[in-house]
Amino acid sequence: MPRSSGDDRRPVRVLIFAASLRASSLNDRLATLAAAVAAEKGGIVDRAAMADFDCPSYDGDAEASDGLPEGARQLRDRLVAADAFIISAPEYNASMPGVLKNVIDWVSRHRPQPFNGRQGLLLSASPSMAGGNRGLWALRIPLEHLGARIYPDMFSLAQAHQAFDAEGRIANATLQERFDSTIECFLDLVEAAKHYRPLKKQWVEYLGERPTEATDRVEHTPVEAV
Repeated sequence: MPRSSGDDRRPVRVLIFAASLRASSLNDRLATLAAAVAAEKGGIVDRAAMADFDCPSYDGDAEASDGLPEGARQLRDRLVAADAFIISAPEYNASMPGVLKNVIDWVSRHRPQPFNGRQGLLLSASPSMAGGNRGLWALRIPLEHLGARIYPDMFSLAQAHQAFDAEGRIANATLQERFDSTIECFLDLVEAAKHYRPLKKQWVEYLGERPTEATDRVEHTPVEAV
């Protein structure tokens, strides 16, 4: 069970953004609500916008000549400064938005790779009855491949065009309570992962393959004393 308040929480920093470029999108509204709840529960929130991270299409030649574009550098820097991230992502054709996948691909080229070892919570909002949930399953794949610890529970707000009240909260009290509890339990996990010795701090991109210079990529994260 989550704690009764965030007053005694040890510091955790959470990057929160919606994976939509459209102003006032349903997912931006859900991300705003997540930021408010996370702050209420004792988290230190960095509220970002997808426009902060927008990049040209990934191009290996451009990377070789110019490095990461500004949007990717912004996401990298803010991930590095955070202990965790929360993304509210719309579903496009039963998958994630291309703009989000593109910046993930760009950021993954940085060394050390900043998704590795960070806790993540995925949210979605959609007018559909499924709430955009299929897109979140697709989004888990690249993030978990990159070593992010994606929280098992994902919150998908169905019929989101009718779900918010005038204050920006979820009008259905039961759903709002479940949303609050999901955020709080996630922050509890982030706190434990940050302040207590973890069991695994190694990421191998091609685990099980014969190591070669071209494919072998292993990162070890130092474990700080508690």
